Amino acid sequence: MLFNDETTMIQFNAIGYAKTAYKTIADMPIQGAGIADNLAQIVIDEALQAGLQDLGAFSHIYVIFHLHKMSEPALSVIPFLDTKPHGIFATRSPKRPNPIGLSIAEIERIEGNIIFVKDIDLLDGTPILDIKPYIQAFDNISNTRDGWYEQGLDPKTIRSDERFK
Repeated sequence: MLFNDETTMIQFNAIGYAKTAYKTIADMPIQGAGIADNLAQIVIDEALQAGLQDLGAFSHIYVIFHLHKMSEPALSVIPFLDTKPHGIFATRSPKRPNPIGLSIAEIERIEGNIIFVKDIDLLDGTPILDIKPYIQAFDNISNTRDGWYEQGLDPKTIRSDERFK
């Protein structure tokens, strides 16, 4: 199978955008967990507002987004929580071949077409591709392995720098 020909090119339209306190990549959190004091908004296109019905009954959502500020992808990166290079698919680096990101956010409330969330690590203006409810019975996996991730490092205290600009 050939990649990047007209049969494998995929196009998405944003369903909304993020409104956050983070204006630049440098110094923003590298993970959303632990930044609950920063309330953000996921603004959904008004034409899609009916799709938010019943979402407020969930505590958390997956937010799938476009990493719109990334430059060229890399197949090997040194992640924030390590000092050695790793393959891009073994990291959560934004320098991906397809600039798609995934975060879990806590829903505080929904007003009209706006989802107010905590624990989100997105730049202001980030295009949102999709949202899905987090369902503990499906999404909480036990007995996992964390590969190279050094358990002693606290991702809640690490901030971004310019390496993935």
